[in-house]
Order: sequence, then C-alpha cells, then structure tokens
Amino acid sequence: MLRDKRQEYLTAFILVGPFVLIYGALFVWPTIQMALLSFTKAPLIGPGEWVGWDNYVKILSHKLFHSAFWNTAYFVLLTVIPNTLISLAIALAVNRLKGWQQGFVLACFFLPYILPVSVVFLAWNWIIDVQYGLVQYGVRLFNGGQPISLTRTIPLFMPTVAFVTIWWTLGFNVLLFIAGLRNISPEIYEAAALDSAGRWRQFTRITWPLIWPVTALVLTIQLIAQLKIFDQVYLFSIGGRQDATIVLVQYVYKLAFQQNKGGEAATAAMLLFGMIIILSVLQYQLLRARGQK
Repeated sequence: MLRDKRQEYLTAFILVGPFVLIYGALFVWPTIQMALLSFTKAPLIGPGEWVGWDNYVKILSHKLFHSAFWNTAYFVLLTVIPNTLISLAIALAVNRLKGWQQGFVLACFFLPYILPVSVVFLAWNWIIDVQYGLVQYGVRLFNGGQPISLTRTIPLFMPTVAFVTIWWTLGFNVLLFIAGLRNISPEIYEAAALDSAGRWRQFTRITWPLIWPVTALVLTIQLIAQLKIFDQVYLFSIGGRQDATIVLVQYVYKLAFQQNKGGEAATAAMLLFGMIIILSVLQYQLLRARGQK
C-alpha cells in the first residue's frame, strides 16, 4: 500500500514537476524580483538604493498615474460589457444558422481575432484617416461637411480605440458563447415551446441562466485583457498627445523604457498587478454567486 502511494506521488511529480519548474522560473521568480525592485530607486537594468515605500507614495500622488488610471477605467467601461453583449447577440444569431452557413459566418467574425495588432492598426488607421478614410464620409454628414481626426480629438480617442478593440476581439467571445449554447439540450426549448413560451421568455428563463457561467468567464477574461490594454492605445496615439490618453501599461512603459526608472516602473506594475488580481477575483466570485442563485 505504501509502495503504491509512493509510486503515485512519483508519477504525479514527473507529470507536474516540469510545469511547476517552468511556471516558477517564468512567472513566480520574476514577480518576486519585480516586487523587490519596486522598493528601490533603480534604473531599468542594474541595482539601486533601497527606498522602502517611497516609490508607492510617489506613484500614487503622481498626476500622470491618476490620468492613466482613469483612462484605463474609462476604456474598461467602454469595452468589457459592450463586447460581451455584442458577442452574445452575434452568438445567438449564428447559432440559429445551420451547416456551412454557420461555419462561414463564424469564420468571418473570428478572422479579425487572429490578426496581429499591427495589421489591425494599419487597416483601421487607413479606414478612419482624416483625408481619405471611408469613415470620414459618414463623419462629414454629421459635422457640416467637415472631417474629424478621430484619434487626434481627445474626447473621441478612447471610444474610437474601444470600437476597434471590440471589432478585433469579439470573435473569441462568440466562440465561447457558441460552445455554451450548444451544451443546452434542444429538448428544453421544445418543452418550453409546448408551454407557449416565446423567444424572449425562452431566452430569459432558459438560455441566459444556462449560459451564465460562460458569461462570467467572458466578462472576467475581458476585464483582465482590457486592464492590460497597451498596443492599440500606444499605436493610435503616436504623433498625438500621449499623456492625455495614456493608460496604465503605457505609463509603466514610459517610466521603464523612456525615463529609465526601473524602480518606479516596477511599483506601477505591482499596483496594476494588484488591481487585476483583486478586480478579476472579486468580479468572478460575484458573478458566480449570482449564477448559483
């Protein structure tokens, strides 16, 4: 009996050990090092003087950090829930299709998701270009015949980038919702139809409760992804007022790679890391508790 248990432990260690070692080397150890670096006045590369909590006090009182925080929060508000709702609506529509039509439409929505961010930026930068962009034809209709630079006008910058982000990423969410919808037995809908339940009642009483776990997953994934937003905002803000549209990851990038303040950059990164953990865990637990009710 004891020998069998030892054999099981050895087998488990052989299977899990490589992952634990790689995870520790690539995530746990760098995280510990970043946490230690956040308490020093160090450059990006090299040691620095230990300053304790001074970096945290400095960063939390920095106006640019406040701007980055609120810009990130605004972007999360513009993307997380709208992306989830739009993805759900598309999934419900696609799920009603059959055969090759469903596969074709699903592929069309998923195709943008596999594009690199540089391609997405170049394509949409051309589409919204103030001189010859296709979007400007619609803008002129509502602006007295005058074009508007959507990425150079500060109030329009975040909504524009949010729209592009939703277009780019909703394909993955649609796939998740399609998988959830396919797990619902058709017999449930047949029984509801016999009870004269309409489509809206079927959605609110059957579909929505049964795919709530998928909805919670999509919301959590989107929250984490949008809190870490960087690429789109950075690319679309090139040549403009970057400090006015800066987000948290861009703020870390600015401190580390443009100002060579490794300690302060690590501090800002730790604050963002803490925010992501707290908000994502809290949101997922609240959503799961709601689903259990």
